Amino acid sequence: MTGHANSIERRSGVALWRQIADQILHSIAVGDFPENAALPPEIVLAERYGVNRHTVRSAIAALVQEGVLKAEQGRGTFVLSRKRLSYPIGARTRFSAGLQGQTSERHIALLASSIEPASRRIAEALSLARGSDVLRLETRGEADGHPVSRATAWLDAKRFAGIETAMAETGSVTASLKRFGIDDYLRRSTVLSARHADAADLADLDLQPGAIVLVTVAVNVTPDGKPIQFAETRFPAERVELKLSAL
Repeated sequence: MTGHANSIERRSGVALWRQIADQILHSIAVGDFPENAALPPEIVLAERYGVNRHTVRSAIAALVQEGVLKAEQGRGTFVLSRKRLSYPIGARTRFSAGLQGQTSERHIALLASSIEPASRRIAEALSLARGSDVLRLETRGEADGHPVSRATAWLDAKRFAGIETAMAETGSVTASLKRFGIDDYLRRSTVLSARHADAADLADLDLQPGAIVLVTVAVNVTPDGKPIQFAETRFPAERVELKLSAL
């Protein structure tokens, strides 16, 4: 039994077939099961996940219905190819510029904003004292009418007082920062990971249960190195691929 089977929880309240479907989705998202390639046989998957073939068959049937897999009589089950947007992660990561040429319309919608005390993690990222007021922005990136990212960002509440209004008006982080005298900014660091979308991201990104999101945790700084924004952004793996370049 492989490590994949260890994540199957028989008393979790989630049906085994749905857990297996989610595992297959994760394997597709991280490239273990390549697009256009045949899925391993049911008996192999059953052994891999530590379940019976009937459970695997139910999981595959669900993913066929969801448009992730395609069953071909006499040939097997194949991972469908899905056209995804390519989003560059580099020194000057910009939402609109990153998707230019791939979509006709792009903007960032402000979903909510609030003031909160900075946690240790946020304070360190922004070079603030722990407990300092920070502005939390909840946003969704949209391209051609479809949600392609969901972000939570924190900024120094004193320095950027009112930037939520600018975000609502401009639909752009870059344009909003320019109103505060910041004409350019750089990505100091980015940490990448992947996980299942939580309930909020399922709703905000219009995803089905079991969907995988690619997660970036990043710090943006001014050209002289002063941090201005700390953000966690989630991208639906079925719609977006992240393209890394040198920071």
